[in-house]
Amino acid sequence: MTLSPSSSAQAAREGVARQLRELRQDAGLTLVDLAGLCGWSHSKASRIENSKTPPSSSDIIAWCRHTGAEGRTADLVALSRDVESQYQEWRKKARAGLRQLQDSYLQLFQSTQLFRVYSPTVIPGLLQTEGYTRALLSGNARVLDIPDDSAEAATARAERSQIIHRAGRRFVFVIEESALRYQLGSSDDMAAQLGHLLTAGALPAVSLGIIPIAAPGRRLWPQEVFHVYDDTLVSVELLSAQVNITQPSEISLYEKAFAELRSMAVYGPAARALIVEAIDALPDAQAPGAA
Repeated sequence: MTLSPSSSAQAAREGVARQLRELRQDAGLTLVDLAGLCGWSHSKASRIENSKTPPSSSDIIAWCRHTGAEGRTADLVALSRDVESQYQEWRKKARAGLRQLQDSYLQLFQSTQLFRVYSPTVIPGLLQTEGYTRALLSGNARVLDIPDDSAEAATARAERSQIIHRAGRRFVFVIEESALRYQLGSSDDMAAQLGHLLTAGALPAVSLGIIPIAAPGRRLWPQEVFHVYDDTLVSVELLSAQVNITQPSEISLYEKAFAELRSMAVYGPAARALIVEAIDALPDAQAPGAA
């Protein structure tokens, strides 16, 4: 089973570009003709038509006007906006700051009843401590070359995560054991994070499954981080972008993958044992709660 959110988003972009190309061809225009009518360079028209550059609303308006397809303008503008909302680059999402990015999820979280999260490499955001989050987001800011307000963002994420204590919602987490072993922040930060995982995993509304590194007969290899919100949205995290999936057939694919991954995980005492082993393996860490 192969999940390819980036190719799915690109396919949607190509769909918009294909419709624009068909409008040009139906109007009997070459790319050079259309570029001249729109006052563009040939390379700009070519990039739009070959889905190398997403068209702006004004680009689509001009394209439709000069191909005699004004009646298609509104639909194509709306479709292009939908496509771009599916594929959102982290640099653009975080241009107002990492804290603002955390706050932007509040409405989605408040409207969701069932959260399903799979992560192969990091502790899921809803289960993170502030120290762990600071280290994670600071590293992201450095790689993406964006302003680092990770301390404020970590506080905002911690506040947002209080939702797991509120009635009426369920949280199902599946993580790979490797996520327990990749140290973010100091040893003490990581020990505190793993200790918090022991506590949060015992909450009534939380199901925490861990897939052991040595799980026998593994049936599905590790995937990218993804979140399933009820049965209406899947959010997939790539290095450069977040991909939002709303097509029912694709959501079903992720639900199927999540169920498969969940079936390979261990729970309860077995999961706690893996967490304790990860704490014991930390170098020079003070055990959570120690004096």
